Amino acid sequence: MVEAWYMDESQEDQRAPHRQRPNLPVSLEQLRRLGVAYRRLDADNYETDPCLKEIRRAENYSWMDIITIHKDKLPNYEEKIKTFYEEHLHLDDEIRYILDGSGYFDVRDKDDKWIRISMEKGDMITLPAGIYHRFTLDENNYVKAMRLFVGEPVWTAYNRPADDFPARKQFMKFLAEETQ
Repeated sequence: MVEAWYMDESQEDQRAPHRQRPNLPVSLEQLRRLGVAYRRLDADNYETDPCLKEIRRAENYSWMDIITIHKDKLPNYEEKIKTFYEEHLHLDDEIRYILDGSGYFDVRDKDDKWIRISMEKGDMITLPAGIYHRFTLDENNYVKAMRLFVGEPVWTAYNRPADDFPARKQFMKFLAEETQ
């Protein structure tokens, strides 16, 4: 099961857990109120998994690829790791399914605080368009993930500040409605 928590303010290694003391856990319900969706799937059988097939059909995820993030597998590894960790948003949902390894997605809550979401094999996450987020490997330095898209993939990340995009405004409206 996925685990999430509020991050400390340390600027130490981004791959460390960065838990506050005492730990401040974040529930799946709290993530849901931020528009973050989580599913647990059978990563050992992703190629034939009927659950994944149904999710792709129901959500219209028509395009996918697989990325391996490891120093021996990803060209321009160090540069990519830095880019993934820059706070940004996308104009479309970001859907990632961890097939092997582990890493962290960090998202901003309604008060602009960082929440760290620990992802491992079998975890699928959907981050809504317009949410500020970032990704990093954990201390294992390896993840293999499926990237899913509705239609053609759009790789554009808009670094913060990017508050004038319609996707960001729509996300902020969603947050305001969730807190009423």
